[in-house]
Amino acid sequence: MSNQPKIIIFDTTLRDGEQSPGASMTSSEKLHIAQMLEKLRVDVIEAGFANASKDDFAAIQTIAKEVRDSRICSLARAVEADIRRAGEAVKPAAMGRIHTFIASSPIHMQHKLGMQPEQVLERAKEAVKLARNLCDDVEFSPEDASLSEIDFLCRLIEAAIAAGAHTINMPDTVGYGVPGEFGALIRTLIERIPNSDKAIFSVHCHNDLGLAVANSLSSVQNGARQVECTINGLGERSGNAALEELVMAIKTRHDMFQYQVDIDTTQIVPVSRLVSQVTGFAVQPNKAIVGVNAFAHESGIHQDGVIKHRETYEIMRAADVGWHTNRLVLGKHSGGHALRQRLAELNLAQEDEEIFNELFARFKELADKKHEVFDDDLHALVSTSQAQDSRIELVTLSISGGTDAPPVARVEISDNGEHKSIEATGNGLIDATFCALRELTGSVARLQLYSVNSITSGTDAQGEVTVRLVEDGKVVNGKGVDTDIVVASARAYVDAINALSRVGGKRLHAQAMSL
Repeated sequence: MSNQPKIIIFDTTLRDGEQSPGASMTSSEKLHIAQMLEKLRVDVIEAGFANASKDDFAAIQTIAKEVRDSRICSLARAVEADIRRAGEAVKPAAMGRIHTFIASSPIHMQHKLGMQPEQVLERAKEAVKLARNLCDDVEFSPEDASLSEIDFLCRLIEAAIAAGAHTINMPDTVGYGVPGEFGALIRTLIERIPNSDKAIFSVHCHNDLGLAVANSLSSVQNGARQVECTINGLGERSGNAALEELVMAIKTRHDMFQYQVDIDTTQIVPVSRLVSQVTGFAVQPNKAIVGVNAFAHESGIHQDGVIKHRETYEIMRAADVGWHTNRLVLGKHSGGHALRQRLAELNLAQEDEEIFNELFARFKELADKKHEVFDDDLHALVSTSQAQDSRIELVTLSISGGTDAPPVARVEISDNGEHKSIEATGNGLIDATFCALRELTGSVARLQLYSVNSITSGTDAQGEVTVRLVEDGKVVNGKGVDTDIVVASARAYVDAINALSRVGGKRLHAQAMSL
């Protein structure tokens, strides 16, 4: 294995993944995800776009200070202010990288940049040279590479390598490529560019045609040695190449992909769940590797085959990617030691005693409501217990209604310690609850998404509600969990209101930094 070529896994969940509408993350959430990516043994973590906002810069800098085993990268347009800001953000890192880019396709150069090809060439050289003066490790991307003219692309990349770029990343920005074609492009560039041996070639594939992972794997077979990807395939529009699918394809089909990948695959499911809970983007049940049905068998023929010999219907072991066969965890008679142990097994250990005590109290409260507490319940409890200080808190909620009575919600909140209450009606119990909360908080935010997921099975299962609110161009998610779906909805709405109040300076529009 050690003699085989290494594939560098470059995770951009915190940058490109966060550009998914509504997927904004707080600084503490980004740090938590970055630490999980470090446990996953990701080689490079693209922690954000430093010049997007003060919050982004602070988050990248914090991650650079705290994460030591993964290389920390910041994205920057080929603009001096961006590059200097990126250099400052990653300066505390044990291993840092500046990733700078400029569009190279005729349509982008003409309609987005308003620049001629020679101007783009000069700008790219200047950007790489400046970045190289600020950081030893520089990556360059010609945006919309898959729709760029090959002769110009060769000149641009040759110049970027000569200027000091150690990694050349080829973005399929709009997901237009198909595997044979995109892989051939990588091979052609490596063969035609005179100094290609002085850089690592990388790919960043979008999933607009559902081919991001296939294009990435084809590129690897044609000479790419770094792949940019995200957890759960998160990203703009249809998303990016999914890290979990890419890694497990290489490991499972080692006959086809004889490369070394350093990822600790047992961490895949835990980090997938964390990203899903933080962003509010549920993982579809039939999602490869990390979906709840990925290793489930309902057909009698399949069940019989798996019982007799697992490999008849499973090409991977569930435990190898972090699934646990024993789903039942704890009950109302379990103590703190048992909870600590199970949290540690799930990579959810809580070092802070105050946070653990609060979590244990909420665990006991949940155990009184439902007989069995499952791993997924614990993930949800940890996710909601890590919320930041909140201005608004839900104090009480009572509802009434039915087929012969109008829905009524009576809500009491604490607003910076001041208690307020109101009664409201609506088009259903949840709508009545939201109407009451809007009135109490004075919120004018528009509800963009309301999503409910059952965390486990059974009528006593916890419901996880995601609420997405939009106000003055700011998009935030709120999460709420409870065995009562109306209470979970109220908590999610309050969480979103608090998130709006915490949102800092405006970010640059996602299109301005897309790859």
